[in-house]
Amino acid sequence: MVPGVACRTYKMIIYSWNMLFRNKAPDRALDFIARMPFDIFCLQEVPEEFLDRLRALPYHMSVASEVERVFAGQQSLQYLVTLSRAPIVNDGRIPLPYREVGLPLRARLFVRAMVGLRLWALWVSNRHAAYIDIETDRSVVRVFNMHLPLATPRWRAEEFETVMLERDHALPTVACGDFNILEKPHITPISWVLGGTTGDMFFYKRERRDVERRFATHQLTNPLKQSSTHPLSRSQLDHILVSDSFAITRAGVISDRMGSDHHPIVVEVA
Repeated sequence: MVPGVACRTYKMIIYSWNMLFRNKAPDRALDFIARMPFDIFCLQEVPEEFLDRLRALPYHMSVASEVERVFAGQQSLQYLVTLSRAPIVNDGRIPLPYREVGLPLRARLFVRAMVGLRLWALWVSNRHAAYIDIETDRSVVRVFNMHLPLATPRWRAEEFETVMLERDHALPTVACGDFNILEKPHITPISWVLGGTTGDMFFYKRERRDVERRFATHQLTNPLKQSSTHPLSRSQLDHILVSDSFAITRAGVISDRMGSDHHPIVVEVA
């Protein structure tokens, strides 16, 4: 255990946040993370230069390659970081595909235009999800950290199921991350542009219904259902799923985005 940090086992406070790899306020972001009374903190899109600042915090830490991106002509690697108050007894990486091959022409042209306007980063390689096992007095808990693609609902569903193959059903589960699930009519046309069907665009609530059924199949609860975690999409992109065996005592969306385009989220369980 990290010296000076007590492990609370009667409850867990879990945060998740896509901090944005080009975060506009990294000092405020670090201050926020350091001040929060968390037991688990899952971060996505962590830039390499931020890792040492996180390592200086008094927590156990697991780092995995999230994706290699090209933005504004520069190629860089971003990371999934999971911070834990309790000891990490095991961790793993889950390779995820890079799917440019097979995209329709409209998708390739759209991506090229967005990248050229510096409104989008191009994913090129090194994609992973990650998990850790943490040791509490009650049991070992498996915590997943993932960033599903802004692509089609089918691809997101396939990647979620790929991650869930690494579940240990003997262990309570927490699954965190940016799932990129779009559920408002002004934003779902992106699903069609990026290779989806016209149904993905017009039946804008369908992906949410489908993914909630998937969560239930895996005996996972989404405490923040019907919340918005991303102002532009007005959708719940960000998730903290917990095993049905947990009692949910608090769930919320943090109003301050601290230089990111996503709001941090928090769930407390007992």
